[in-house]
Amino acid sequence: MRRKRNAKIIATLGPASSTQTAIESLFLAGADVFRLNFSHGGHDDHQARIAAIREVEKKLHRPIAVVADLQGPKLRVGDFQGGRVRIESGAAFRLDMSETLGTALRAPLIHPEVFAALSVGAELLLDDGRIRLRVERHGSDFAETTVLTGGELSNHKGLNVPNVILPISPLTAKDRRDLRFAVEMGADWIALSFVQRPEDVMEARRLIAEVEGGGRVRLLSKLEKPSAIEHLAEIVEYSDAVMVARGDLGVECPPETVPILQKRIVRACRLAGKPVVVATQMLESMIHSPSPTRAEASDVATAVYDGADAVMLSAETASGDFPVEAVAMMDRIIGTVEGDQHYRVIIEASRLEPERTTQDAISAAARQVAHTLGAAAIVTYTSSGSTTLRAARERPDPPILSVTADIEVARQMALVWGTHSVLAKDVRNFTEMVQKAMHFACTEGFAKVGDRVVITAGVPFGHSGTTNVLRVAEIDEHVGHHGAHKPHHSD
Repeated sequence: MRRKRNAKIIATLGPASSTQTAIESLFLAGADVFRLNFSHGGHDDHQARIAAIREVEKKLHRPIAVVADLQGPKLRVGDFQGGRVRIESGAAFRLDMSETLGTALRAPLIHPEVFAALSVGAELLLDDGRIRLRVERHGSDFAETTVLTGGELSNHKGLNVPNVILPISPLTAKDRRDLRFAVEMGADWIALSFVQRPEDVMEARRLIAEVEGGGRVRLLSKLEKPSAIEHLAEIVEYSDAVMVARGDLGVECPPETVPILQKRIVRACRLAGKPVVVATQMLESMIHSPSPTRAEASDVATAVYDGADAVMLSAETASGDFPVEAVAMMDRIIGTVEGDQHYRVIIEASRLEPERTTQDAISAAARQVAHTLGAAAIVTYTSSGSTTLRAARERPDPPILSVTADIEVARQMALVWGTHSVLAKDVRNFTEMVQKAMHFACTEGFAKVGDRVVITAGVPFGHSGTTNVLRVAEIDEHVGHHGAHKPHHSD
């Protein structure tokens, strides 16, 4: 079962999509990766979802990636008299550490780290930016503000502090428990929320490594704070992948800058050869409607034209009325865009120079040879995923068939642009390398007799980071059956 597109689809699981039947339907509709949102549901819920995903994987013989998305710290005001109040524009409004019920003139905010980071003139945003305050005076346990934009405010609404790096870890006690659980349950990617600086990514990496089996798990950093953009290159360097979390980014940044930041982040990730995900509010009207708005379809198309590795659905599949339809629509939009004659022109125009390494030289040559010969596929042999990632960085014309002996690598590559993973035992010599490449290209639906495939690998075989071989093979009618095995078995 192969996809007829390059960009991948991430579907979030939730109440509308947690049974094995529902997960299988989402996969068949086009979902390549499933996201577990740890802001909702308990460990039992997520464990059941992972088990269901692995059953679907066994049944359909395709590696499926699981992303465990940590909640991160949530800054919220406390409770109000009567549950809600109305705050008037121009009025004075106080935030403080007292747990007394809030009024139209003050609110409890039990976050000393916020008060410690404030300065006069700083803006505070409440309820996703619907209410704006300007700090006039502050201390270690209070802030007196002027209401710039008033409105209704109710219990536990969120607080954002734009353009301020808060002295807090992106990992709460809950996140640390969730991270350990997710690694132990076999999640392939950990998504880190509230990233502000490179040190946040390094802290998460250290915690993942401390869990048994954590060395195999990849880290996806969510960029939702403007401060993260100031350290973009370093955060991309320390992460295995990056997510453009546009919903949160749009609260703290002017809306008109979000598309620019999206392009900048995608470009930085492509330059580094790291997968990049564009997320939030992509087909939001499909939460309650069987079809998206034209603007939403255009939004998804823009991410695809930019060369994003994956686009993500959140509430559309987690709690919406049309989860399967949302995935199918995303699949159709991506397929249509990638079939547009201008798609390749745009992708080629944004192609990046290879780095001065043997691996990149081979990957760039593979792309050029495949283009010149009209090859049916590029076959990459990889033990860590590195060879496949560098091939995907080139954004080649034909699909990338990633052959690996490691089920965990096969699953992780499900997030990567243009990549179709196959699990197979390590090859031992050049003849076996070519024969297996031709075999998989045919059996996986990429090639037929007479087609050519371009093969990259590393010698000695089975060693990470040694890509140094480029071969071209023409499929002949004597291609045999060579050692594929099902994705639920690990070598």
